[in-house]
This record gives sequence, structure tokens and C-alpha cells, in this order.
Amino acid sequence: MFRIDEDGMVRSALIEARRYTSLERGDMPVVNGIVVHQTGGSTAQSTFNSYANSTVGAHFLIDKDGAIYQTASLYKRANHVGLLRSRCLERHNCQPAELKRLQAATLRQRSTMEHGKAFPDRFPSNRDSIGVELVGEYNRNPEFGTVRGADEYLYVPVTDEQNAALRWLVGELRRLLSVAAEEVYRHPQVSYKTPTEAATASW
Repeated sequence: MFRIDEDGMVRSALIEARRYTSLERGDMPVVNGIVVHQTGGSTAQSTFNSYANSTVGAHFLIDKDGAIYQTASLYKRANHVGLLRSRCLERHNCQPAELKRLQAATLRQRSTMEHGKAFPDRFPSNRDSIGVELVGEYNRNPEFGTVRGADEYLYVPVTDEQNAALRWLVGELRRLLSVAAEEVYRHPQVSYKTPTEAATASW
């Protein structure tokens, strides 16, 4: 078990604080979900190097050996989701008028429409979700002969140590922040990302 201090930092012997205030984009008074990512890089240090000069990142990073780092306050938003998928489109339950608008919209327009909704009519977004990154690179799918976008990349499998740490971390966050089990997602489930990202993550 762990606790969260007044700065939104976790107090636990199992989590090392590596806070990057440049990732924090404003207050996050409520947490409705957790989004699990893979970094695209092969080491934790490469992610730390990126975070030092970036405004895009997540709240936690789990290294391949299972070490957990907290990189942003749980009381602050972080840019980790990207363009938001339409929840009603994914669940096949849009009202006819909204379905027509969504089908005519670009992905960016769809995302803007989703951000105008209150949770739970939309997926958790940057403004109300915790991001957890798993160190893991991607490689080109050898079945692709030419570059055709995100689908041609394959992320490496998540390690057993990472999954053990992820299960513990997600369990603690859900308990402390009252996040429903069905509101924990892999990144591609809520945004337009490489389908294999975090595909082997389990919690």
C-alpha cells in the first residue's frame, strides 16, 4: 500500500520519484481512468532524457526490470493520450444524429467533439487520467515491404517484471483514486496509436 502526499507524489519504498514539472499541464481534480503506454525506447534513461526537454509524458514509468518511477504529480494533468477516440463509435451505441456528425468528421474533429463531453460519455483523457509508461521499443514488422504508417510497427513484449509491477501499481491507484476496473485502457483503445502498443501488458 502507498499514500499520496500534498504534492501528489506517491510515498512508497517501491516507487522512486523522478518528477519532471515540465510534463505537468495544470490541475487534475478528479481521476476517471488509467492509460497504459509503451515508450518506443529501449531504456528508462532514454525516456528521462526525452522528458527533460518535453511537455509530453506520463505520470509513471516502469522499467524492464520492474522498477517504478513517478515522473509527474497525480494532482496535475499530463499530455499522454493524444487524439481521443469516440466512445460511442467504439461501443457501437451512437445516437443517429451524432453518428452522422462523427462519420463526416476528421480524427481531429472527432477528438474535439469528444473533449466537449463529460465523462463517462467519453473515454478518460489528458484532463482526467493517469498515464503509465512501460519501457519498450518497437520494430518494423517484416511482413511490411514499404512504410505504411503506425500499423507496420511491432512493440516488444512487456516483461514479466513489468507486468508484476503494473498489476501492483494499477491496483493501488484504483484503490486510492476509486477508478473502475473497466476504465483502465491500453493506449490504442482510447487514441489513434500503433495497435501493438502495450498489447502484452496485463493488470
